[in-house]
Amino acid sequence: MRRIKKGDQVIVIAGKDKGKRGSVLSVLAGDKLVIEGINLVRKHQRPNPMRGVEGGIVDKAMPIHTSNVALFNSATSKADRVGFRLLADGRKVRFYKSTNELIDA
Repeated sequence: MRRIKKGDQVIVIAGKDKGKRGSVLSVLAGDKLVIEGINLVRKHQRPNPMRGVEGGIVDKAMPIHTSNVALFNSATSKADRVGFRLLADGRKVRFYKSTNELIDA
């Protein structure tokens, strides 16, 4: 089980986008995440009429390492660490370390 999953709200704690928040679009192998609106680069795209792709300069979200982001706790409005806990029914769930509140209830 991963500490950060697709769809989680995260906040960047290191790098050029420090302090920005976004939603995780995808989790890649090797501890990398693609986050909406974070680590954007400008790509020069050639037009491809067969695929209906227009040419020009487009913004593209590039992967960022998981060590540079933290899960965003909406209750405290801060970044928070994640722990794991086994419930009585045998499920393994994530929880916020500061408030002991379950994430995937």
